Amino acid sequence: MSIYAISDLHLSLSIDKPMDIFGDRWKNYMERLRTEWGQTVTNDDYVIVPGDISWATYLEQAVEDFKFIDALPGKKIISKGNHDYWWTTMSKLESFVQRNNFTTIRFMHNNSFKIENVSLCGTRGWNSPGDAGFTADDHKIYNRELQRLEMSLKDTLENGGDVIIAALHYPPFNSKGEPTEFVNIMKRYGVKMCIYGHLHAERIKSAVNGEVDGIEYRLVSADFLGFKPLNLETVPQN
Repeated sequence: MSIYAISDLHLSLSIDKPMDIFGDRWKNYMERLRTEWGQTVTNDDYVIVPGDISWATYLEQAVEDFKFIDALPGKKIISKGNHDYWWTTMSKLESFVQRNNFTTIRFMHNNSFKIENVSLCGTRGWNSPGDAGFTADDHKIYNRELQRLEMSLKDTLENGGDVIIAALHYPPFNSKGEPTEFVNIMKRYGVKMCIYGHLHAERIKSAVNGEVDGIEYRLVSADFLGFKPLNLETVPQN
């Protein structure tokens, strides 16, 4: 059993949302994702998918996208991204996967998972203080996301895993590369690794990859990874 991560799938099997307008790296991306994932992940593995799963606006519009994900090897743990407008309550999400017989998909929202000796927690995150155009409304959402991360981390204490991995959609650093309060919370709880997505194209150049003050950070946006899920066991955990 291995644990992998990949975010920002941006599936659009029911929505007309061509991704190749964002550059050549997105050409034929869904088939590339299917191939790379299938050659990398086995049915015994776990894949963390922290956000921007489907371009669907409503949950029922996302059926084909979730059918695509469910058919891929491995057990998937999905959390919310800024474009996941279909996201709803946990009870409705769980009812959705049961109703459609999606047997390999679970959702992370204010909760956590234990995978052998690993405790997995996380939340979406948000724009951060210091970012251009950061507003009072942004600050409210940012503070709420901090609370959600801490709630998820507190849940990991019940799990008792030896290693804590935090999965965010937004990076825990602002656009200037400065650590945000998400980093301070992760330090308090002893998080060993933080994976995140959201960054694409030129913004990838500003991504934090590597160890900073005892936490290993990894950008896992699908286009950055070449649509191949990242094996987290190959990443150093200080």
